[in-house]
Amino acid sequence: MQRLFPLLAEGKCAEAAALFADSVSFSIPHPPGIPWVPEVDSEEGMRRFFELLQMHVEAKEFDLRQVIAEGDDVVLIGRMVSAVKKTGRDIDTAFALHTTVRDGRITRYHLYEDSYAVAQAYFDG
Repeated sequence: MQRLFPLLAEGKCAEAAALFADSVSFSIPHPPGIPWVPEVDSEEGMRRFFELLQMHVEAKEFDLRQVIAEGDDVVLIGRMVSAVKKTGRDIDTAFALHTTVRDGRITRYHLYEDSYAVAQAYFDG
């Protein structure tokens, strides 16, 4: 888990995706039409997600405030600010990321963020 965010910060999507298992439980509740949240169920899907995210969003700030680990589960809590490339608007949101790591590979990636802030930053109007 500790290697994921540094790899993403360096734009290494394939290397980040390689941290995931062949089968992944993926969830990011989001409004319809957000182009960087595809259907994901595998390591390959995670690579595509990271590539789409990099294509559409520019990370500006990432503040990891707390890590809670119990057994195979790790929950990361923090705040992130990203700019939507299409509009230039920022997404400024608190987040919680629930992951599960089994046999050294990530099997769950469930991100909870302010989907209203995402919609406001992405959609015109």
